[in-house]
This record gives sequence, C-alpha cells and structure tokens, in this order.
Amino acid sequence: MASPFGILMRIALLSGWRKMASMREQSALRMSLIGLFLAGYAAVAFSIFYNGLKFISRFPGLGGLLVERLLFLLFACLFSLLVISNLVIAYTNLFRNRETAYLLPLPIPTNTIFQWKFIESVWLASWAFLFLIAPLLAAYGLVNRVDWHFYPVTLVLVCLFIVIPGVVGSFLAITLARHLDRKAFQVVLVTILAVFIGVLANSFRTERITDEMLETRVMVVIDRLLDKTSFVNWPFLPSYWLSASVQQWSEGATRSAIFFALVLLSNALFLGSVAFRWFGDIFYDASSVVHSRGSVFSRWEWFQRLQRRRSLLFNPRDWLDAALSLKHWLPSDVRALVAKDLRVFWRDTTQWGQTLMLFGLLAVYLVNLRHFTRQLDSPFWISLVSFLNLGACSLNLATLTTRFVFPQFSLEGRRIWLIGLAPLGLVRILLLKFLLASVTTLILTLSLTLLSCRMLHLGGARTAYFALAISVMTLTLNAMAIGLGALYPNFKETNPNKIVSGFGGTFCLVLSFVYILTSVVGLAVGSPWGWRGDDDAPSRALFTWVVFVLSSFLAGWLPLRLGTIRASTIEL
Repeated sequence: MASPFGILMRIALLSGWRKMASMREQSALRMSLIGLFLAGYAAVAFSIFYNGLKFISRFPGLGGLLVERLLFLLFACLFSLLVISNLVIAYTNLFRNRETAYLLPLPIPTNTIFQWKFIESVWLASWAFLFLIAPLLAAYGLVNRVDWHFYPVTLVLVCLFIVIPGVVGSFLAITLARHLDRKAFQVVLVTILAVFIGVLANSFRTERITDEMLETRVMVVIDRLLDKTSFVNWPFLPSYWLSASVQQWSEGATRSAIFFALVLLSNALFLGSVAFRWFGDIFYDASSVVHSRGSVFSRWEWFQRLQRRRSLLFNPRDWLDAALSLKHWLPSDVRALVAKDLRVFWRDTTQWGQTLMLFGLLAVYLVNLRHFTRQLDSPFWISLVSFLNLGACSLNLATLTTRFVFPQFSLEGRRIWLIGLAPLGLVRILLLKFLLASVTTLILTLSLTLLSCRMLHLGGARTAYFALAISVMTLTLNAMAIGLGALYPNFKETNPNKIVSGFGGTFCLVLSFVYILTSVVGLAVGSPWGWRGDDDAPSRALFTWVVFVLSSFLAGWLPLRLGTIRASTIEL
C-alpha cells in the first residue's frame, strides 16, 4: 500500500505530466513564443556573462581575484534572496493555502503534509535561481576552459545548496506564524531589524574617493573595495562552500573541491532530516495559532484603545468607505469595487509583506545612489547613470505590475460568475482594475523617479524628461499586466505566487522586460543630452518620443483590448 507522501507525490507528478502533455494541444504560435523567449534569454544572458567574465579576467594581476570575489559575492547575495523567497512562499504555502487547509483535517500525518509542502515551496522559490545561474555557470566554465564533468558536478552542488535556504526559510516562516502575536517576540524582532539596518548602513558607508586617489592610489582603492566584500569569505556561509567547490573544481584542485562538496552535502542532509522529522509538529501548532487568532497586535494596549476609538468614530461606516464616498467623487459601484480590492490586499499578509520587502530593497538602492554622484563630471557618465536609473525604476515598476497587478483578475476565483452577473460587467471591472493599478503604481514610481533624479542632482529638464517617460511606461505596463491577466486567468488558484509562476505571468514578465529594454535604449539613443555638438538633437529627440509613445500605446492597448474581449466572452 502506497504511503500518503507517495500518493501526494504521485498526484503532483501526474498533474505535471498532464500539463506538459496538454502543451501539445496549444497553438504552435504560443509554443514557438515560449521557446523563442527561453532560447533568447539563455543566449543573451550567456553572452553578457561570458564577455563580462572575459573582460574582468584580463585585468593584469587582479583578474582572477576579481572574478573569484564576484563569484563568492553573487552566491552570497543569492543565498540571502533565496532565504527571503523561501520565507514568503513557505508562509503562503503552509498557512494561506486551500490544499493545506484541506489536508490538515484528513488522517494524514502532519509530518507528511509538511514534507510535501516543503518540497513544493523549495521548488517554487528556487526554479528562478536555477534558471538565472545556468548561463552564468556555463560562461564561467567556458572562460576557465573546464572539463566536461564540471557541469554535472556543479548541477549536483546547486541542488544541494538550495536545500539549506529552503530549510531556513521554512523554519523562519513557522516561527513567525507561531510567535508573531507575542509582544516580547515583536519587540525582539523589531530590535533585530533595527540593529541589522544599522550594521548594513554602516557597512555601506564609504569615504569620498577623490581624483588623486583614483590616479595615484588605485591599489588602495581596490583594497578598500575588496575589504567591503570580505564578509563573503566567511567559511561558515553555505554560499562559501558552494563557491569554493565550484571555483576549485574548475581549477583542477579536486581534493579541496570534494571537501567543500562534502561539507555542503552533510549540512544539506542534516538540515533536511531535521526539517522532515521535527518541523511537522511545530507546523501543526503554528497552523492552529494562525487560524485561531485575530490581529498580531491584539495584545498591545494601544491597539485595543485604537480599536475602541475606531469603533466609536467610524461605526457603522468604515473609514475606507467614508474616504471613498467623500463628496460622492466616485459612483457607488466603483467605490464598492475599489474598497473590496483594497481590503483584500490589506487582509493578505503575504501581499503587503512582499510589498514591504520590495520597498526595503528600494530603500537600500536609494541610500547607495548618492555614491554615483561623486564622479559625474563627464556628460557621458551623467547620461549613462541617469538612464540606468530610469531602467532601475522601470524594472521595479515591472516587478510591481507582474507580481501584484497581473493576478488581480484571477484572484476573483470561482466567484467570477457572480461578479460577471453584476450591473458593472466584467469588461468595466477589468478597466477599473487597470485604472486603480495605474494610479497606485504611478504615485509610487513617479515619487521614486523624482527622488532618485534629485539625489543624482539632475536638472529640471532632465527630471521632467524622465518623469514623463516613467508615466508613459506605467500606463503601458499596467495595461499589459491587466490584459494578459485576463487572457491567461487561473481561477482555480488562490496563491498569487503560483498564478504569477504560470505561463501568463512568465510571458508578462518577459514582455515587460523586452519593452523596458527597447524603450530605455531608444530613449537613450534619441536623447538630446546623449550627443555633443549635434544640431539635429531636438528633431531626433522629437522623432524618438513619437516612436516611443506610439509603440507604448500599441504594447499596452493590444493586450488590454484582447483582455477585454476575453472578459466579455468568458463562460461564467
């Protein structure tokens, strides 16, 4: 008789196999687009990594050291990102998942449920990591002219590596779920975060690098830069074991490579066995706590007083309804839809939790942006850094639209038929979601763009140029996300991470990146500040803007139009 874990694994494998088999029934155009994008990404990424590593390795006397430090730094950063990704996805998969809620009352051991959800969470959190580093490792092997066995060994090492952040992220997710409502735990958590932010800010604080230092003390500057990244050489980091094994295997130091590979293997087996044996019980306790408690701040006196004042001030009307109905600036049906979407977003802790982490990364970006202004004396570097900043802001915008805007239509779920029968209609609901997402993301990205331009000390004309560009891109990317979300809905899934991980979400992300790349490059080439002594700069800039606006309109209007047609003909 098959074990419960074997049954769950068999169901997942059969479901995955049937999904792959059903791909043969899809249109040839769709499958060709998928293959084209995958092959295009692999080719472009490999080319960038290969030429970059080859260029750095040519530095006289420092090439090998810089390549080694970049490899160690990359895996250290990816390790921290994998921990965060596993934390978010494991929390959603364990405590906000309908399948988990369905399995818990069944006569299935809680260890078995956790084991299955752990494997699923690690895969969802790590597949993008594997897809990202595959071209990098291939380029690294080609630059170092490694033997054929380097690639299968590296694949095994990476598979062992992703187990460790998976266990750490799952443990943190269970711990947060179990103790987040305790006052002492909240105080300790806030204290740890404050200390971490302080240490991080202090580590990124650098001294001013003058022109004299760059010309006469290059080695001192390089030593200082290497010293700032020396933490990646801490031998107790899992990223160090992976990086050292990969590097030494490529150099032919087989014994040292096997030693670090065995260290990685032993830790992966130990942590994996601990998670499989002991995490099931604490997961069950944490799940019981999560589904039986109210707010995580319910034990704070100030929160209870705030709740009482809120009930007195805003009863029976909610503050959100009161704000939206102020002077009747919105029709009642539109107000109800906006209030529903905002409430659903706020009640989903994983949604605004990921939003906070995203803006935390943006805060780190803004804090370190001031370092780029120290050597911006040349017009070329001013233009280059300003357009790179536009690319960073637009990529952040694409992250927001793909992660939060694309799943909006699918999150209506099986009740979509009820919404479709309402007087609003699905087409108008889709357009209202587009307007709400556009206004919200425009406020965020426009503020980010203006603040970053100010920190780069750009003039008023350049700031207005980039502000107008990001406004056009905001409307386009939101229209693209809403339209593709309606074209490729997934009403069976309530987890936004899984909705985005499907074909529609991946297709939306790839299209967004292609649009951003072509737009930023086109605006940079046609910029009136990109050329010196050119009398045709104004006419070229006008032509570039006309092409940019028209292509943006088509890139946004076409998916949104197809999405509205799909919404009007969908079977309820």
